[in-house]
Amino acid sequence: MQLDTSYRQILAISTPIMLGSAVQNVIAATDVIFLSRVSQADLAAIGIVGAFYLTVAAVGFGFSKGGQIMIARRMGEGKASEVGKTFYTMVYFELALAIFMFLFMQYGSLEFFSYFIDAPDILFKCTEYLSYRSWGVFFSYVGVAFVALYTGVARPTFIVIDTLILALVNFVLNWGLIFGKWGLPEMGIAGAGLASTIAEVVAFVIFIIYIYFDKEAVKYNLFKLPKIDFDLFKQQQKIATPIVAQVVVGMGASFFFLSLVENLGETEAAITSMVRIVYLVLSIPCWGFASGVNTLVSNLIGQNRRAEVMPLIWKTGLLCFVVTVAISFPVIIFPEYVLYPVFGATNMDLIYDAKSTMYVLYGILMVFAFGGVYFNGLAGTGATFYGLKIQSVCSVLYVAYIAYAIKYLQVGLELAWASEIFYWIVIWGLTYLYLRSDKWHGLKV
Repeated sequence: MQLDTSYRQILAISTPIMLGSAVQNVIAATDVIFLSRVSQADLAAIGIVGAFYLTVAAVGFGFSKGGQIMIARRMGEGKASEVGKTFYTMVYFELALAIFMFLFMQYGSLEFFSYFIDAPDILFKCTEYLSYRSWGVFFSYVGVAFVALYTGVARPTFIVIDTLILALVNFVLNWGLIFGKWGLPEMGIAGAGLASTIAEVVAFVIFIIYIYFDKEAVKYNLFKLPKIDFDLFKQQQKIATPIVAQVVVGMGASFFFLSLVENLGETEAAITSMVRIVYLVLSIPCWGFASGVNTLVSNLIGQNRRAEVMPLIWKTGLLCFVVTVAISFPVIIFPEYVLYPVFGATNMDLIYDAKSTMYVLYGILMVFAFGGVYFNGLAGTGATFYGLKIQSVCSVLYVAYIAYAIKYLQVGLELAWASEIFYWIVIWGLTYLYLRSDKWHGLKV
């Protein structure tokens, strides 16, 4: 399938991805919403452990991006029959990685969190959540391979359906297992972890059934299980490893920020958890357009239409900005009305206290709309190692600032969050300068 650069094409590819790529964001949001009705300690804990698990999930998602970019390139070149081999190479690696992550969460999480968390009750709740949540990593990692496959071939519609099923199952089971409804045990934060894992299993099984009945799957050679192709594996990891390193660096910095805020007090941590979950939800359009631009850029290069890459990225960034600003406006400006049905009357004080930080969040989203799209457009060209350099420099500066500002200057949450505005401005600027050059034209994927 050869794609074009029209706004209609961008929306056709990005809109389903926008919804479907938000699986972990949806789970994290649901967990926070329900646990905010339990206690501030639970809300603070899920903010920290939720950010940690998002990092774990993002590692698997990052490795799948290498496969997605390669699949899109093959489709642009008109080589659909090579898609299956690329897909299974991705799955083999994701399964191996899932085993490692599972063992770490089961046996190393207590020691790991003890380095960052002082409050014993919050520490206990974090490990209790992971004792159940860690089982979902197998289904999560193979699931992102499915997402990469259907994103790469530019047929992302079913991703939306599967995500909606996952979200519904997670919502229902969260209600039952956190509060002990319908005869289910009252498990609190552990119930949130178990509910999310079961939801991922259900979504995984449904995706398998869909692939079995997908008539296009034969064209991609999905029903022929290939041997491990080590050359293809190396090529895929050459693209994906810098992306994963970017994810670890970026989300690790975010986790570090949340850990520092926890030391300011339980209330501050709870406010930050609330703002973070609003950020996760409102940034869904940004991640959707960013993931879509990976496929569009790689497909265009496969068609040898490199001159159209920069205009395509600009159009995608502009669409992302308009959609993000429009969706975010009522939430940011009137949080006491929009968030009340979500977090309930017991958290109204937190909502009012978070209003000034919400204004900062609006600024972050505006810059992220362009910065995230351009940065992912860079990945679509195959220049992932240069992207790693950019993110590493920006993340070091980000971590140094927040450590100094929170620990020594003791600034408020507004100034602490504002650091992310400058973070995305610098990433956007450096990415733009690189894309304006011709250094990426000779890269092979």
